[in-house]
Amino acid sequence: MINLGDAELLEAQAHVWNHIFNFINSMSLKCAVQLGIPDVIQRHGKPISLSHLISALPVHPAKSRCIPRLMRILVRSGFFARAKISENDEEEGYVLTNASQLLLKDNPLSVAPFLMAMLDPILTGPWHYMSTWFLNDDVTPFNTAHGKTFWEYHGHEPNLNNFFNEAMASDARLVTRVLINEFKGVFEGLKSLVDVGGGTGTVAKAIAKSFPDLDCTVFDLPHVVAGLQGTHNLKYFGGDMFDEIPPTDAILLKSILHDWSDEECVKILKRCKEAIKGRGGKLIIIDMMIENHKRDDDFPETQLFFDMLMMVLLTGKERNEKEWAKLFSDAGFSYHKISPVLGLRSIIEVYP
Repeated sequence: MINLGDAELLEAQAHVWNHIFNFINSMSLKCAVQLGIPDVIQRHGKPISLSHLISALPVHPAKSRCIPRLMRILVRSGFFARAKISENDEEEGYVLTNASQLLLKDNPLSVAPFLMAMLDPILTGPWHYMSTWFLNDDVTPFNTAHGKTFWEYHGHEPNLNNFFNEAMASDARLVTRVLINEFKGVFEGLKSLVDVGGGTGTVAKAIAKSFPDLDCTVFDLPHVVAGLQGTHNLKYFGGDMFDEIPPTDAILLKSILHDWSDEECVKILKRCKEAIKGRGGKLIIIDMMIENHKRDDDFPETQLFFDMLMMVLLTGKERNEKEWAKLFSDAGFSYHKISPVLGLRSIIEVYP
């Protein structure tokens, strides 16, 4: 047995316990969103007392005594804060933080749909099968848990299809706002753009609106884009990115390549290269670059969480700079530049 002093022994135990119970932060946050706590605080318009908060929530009277305990852990994790109700009053109430403002139902940039999707039992269940998966020949732990791949399940299960699409759309709205506000130069000079795997067109709609002279195409599987209506500079096109991509000046891949293995990514990238026309053509990727040692914040851990998520649900991974470079080289591209400017993600521009 390793010889530890008493203090070290207790510290080691606390470390293990902290990681055992990390899921409680996630589930407490999910509960707060389901109860509508952020929205109640927002509607109150000022710091809300505990009694007012409880009376505004649809909780059973016998459970109201537990709300302070729920709020205490959410204050500890930075989703709510305490503030004086008034200058002349010592009593404190609860207020929103920047993070909980992103959980408001009427916030157009709300990440609540993403939270609800990622913490749905369909997606949390496979984590219990990870060790079993390591011992069998299934493609992913999701496959071990559900008997089919994520994409097979996605195509035949309306609940997964709906909440996954809502999650992706909510993320797209937030990222696209920052992209268009801060990095318009990425799209300047382009005459046409194809958003590959663009879903219902959340990103492409925003780009088309900001660049009325840019012809935008949302390219996704036929059943995804069926019946969707375009505009004068936005259209929808059904197909399979592994087969052929419509010709264009530029291709956008937002959170697509991290879903797929290296071999699958090279196939997608080769199709992209075939589709890009003209000297000024390029590929625009929005995805993570892990192991960026210039960062000293919490981003690296979150990026590693995503890497594990890709392993459990899909065949993909999050990649470092060398891994990205190899993909581009293997697909026949000549040059790329990575700009880690979108928080957890980067803008990667790749040229034929």
